[in-house]
Amino acid sequence: MKLEFIGADHEVTGSCHYLEIGKTKLFVDCGMEQGQNVYENVEPPVNYSEIDFVLLTHAHIDHAGYLPYIYARGFRGRILATEATADLCNILLQDSAHIQEMEAEWKNRKARRAGKPEVEPLYEMKDALGAIGLIEGYSYGEIIPVAEGITIRFVDAGHLLGSASIELWAREDQVEKKLVFSGDIGNTNKPLIRDPQYIESADYVIMECTYGDRYHKKDVNYERDLARIIQETLDRGGNVVIPAFAVGRTQELLYFIRQIKADKMVNGHDNFPVYVDSPLAVEATHVFKENMLECYDEETSRLVAQGINPIDFPGLKLSISTDESKNINFDQTPKVIISAAGMCDAGRIRHHLKHNLWRPECSVVFAGYQASGTLGRSLLEGAKEVRLFGEAIEVKAHIELIDGISGHADRGGLQRWIRSFTTKPSHVFMVHGEDQVCTKFAQELQEDMGVEASAPFSGSVFDLASGCWIREAAGIPVIKAEPKKKPSTAYERLTAAGQLLLQVIRHNEGGANKDLAKFTDQIMSLCSKWDR
Repeated sequence: MKLEFIGADHEVTGSCHYLEIGKTKLFVDCGMEQGQNVYENVEPPVNYSEIDFVLLTHAHIDHAGYLPYIYARGFRGRILATEATADLCNILLQDSAHIQEMEAEWKNRKARRAGKPEVEPLYEMKDALGAIGLIEGYSYGEIIPVAEGITIRFVDAGHLLGSASIELWAREDQVEKKLVFSGDIGNTNKPLIRDPQYIESADYVIMECTYGDRYHKKDVNYERDLARIIQETLDRGGNVVIPAFAVGRTQELLYFIRQIKADKMVNGHDNFPVYVDSPLAVEATHVFKENMLECYDEETSRLVAQGINPIDFPGLKLSISTDESKNINFDQTPKVIISAAGMCDAGRIRHHLKHNLWRPECSVVFAGYQASGTLGRSLLEGAKEVRLFGEAIEVKAHIELIDGISGHADRGGLQRWIRSFTTKPSHVFMVHGEDQVCTKFAQELQEDMGVEASAPFSGSVFDLASGCWIREAAGIPVIKAEPKKKPSTAYERLTAAGQLLLQVIRHNEGGANKDLAKFTDQIMSLCSKWDR
């Protein structure tokens, strides 16, 4: 019974934890790294084809975005998530695959002109669709038997539609332990979705600490602050460009703008146009509507009961096609543009920044966390010039931050969450935070709560039965981060298929001799055909 830390250790993105309980091998989250990769991540101790399950806390790409990658390498196990997370992954993973393919195509056009080697996308659409086909959706609070000795339950984490903390009960050789994976803990009093629900008991807690070193501003009036920025920018004749995650943040912004328009908080620009330039955001909004009964908070539910769509209003324009996206910047009417991706590291937002960053009358508004190494973080830190599509763009637009709108709990919220446990956990592991934040928050938990706490690096392995470290890894800084290539070359896919074949052979142990003989003949025939 062991837990190995794979990703989002002393880093904020790329969440992945490996569990081995009896004969069962599973991941909790399987996320993609975004922004700057600070430390090397170890490879899992087994082939992806040997993973039996993946448990998902939520649909954000830094928690679920690597699922198509491991599918391409032979993973064929079950993926368990809440129903809303399953719905969102259906669109998010396809969108991510589309971005991977489009960016690879763009790079390869340049490579061919320059006579350089071509690159491969991290994964393709067929890999995303394959992974999506393995996802199973469950309700909050449902007790789910996963495998022999393993039972789980999803608890609303209040971070994103469908987001969850995961309670996991494990039994092996008469030893029973309960683990809680916090997922991303939500901020309180957010629009649309409920506040995080608390959990009372656990032997071990694997806890995020993204904002473990800071407090969100209190008594922030988001509508007032956003209305001020819109008023000033439209008065200057500029555009308000808002990089926003297509799932969650976009819908929250629409909620605020609907209220701004309803209360007439922007003067002289009646029915100012608001463009949501993201096919993904449009699809995600439909998912929000479909899951409102289970996930919406009381205030939003009251609006719906009154026949008011909380994320729709006059002047809202949905841009889906590429031509529609391009035409947004050709239209000189001052407007609000909401576009993905939220950290400006991919997607259509980069085109809008290219057209608007150099214009002093425009504003770029950040309303969410910007990971280290992302374009969004560079702009917030005062970059005077950035490169977009190989072109140097001078930054003259007003760079604005609406603080406190984060989907993550701040330091106080994290403390409330961990203090909600009525009995002290044996150990709390801090993950999903920047380097010093993880270390400091773990130290403070030990001092303030008297609970064992640590901030493991990738590659650390903990024996859950004995409560002792098997291996405490040191952080290995990335010297030169080489882009990872997906295993889609013919030979690499063949290798992954071979590993999967071994798994299938093992699963057929004890089968009828006649069937096993037939299976053997088929394999030998294949080997004879291809043995060179």
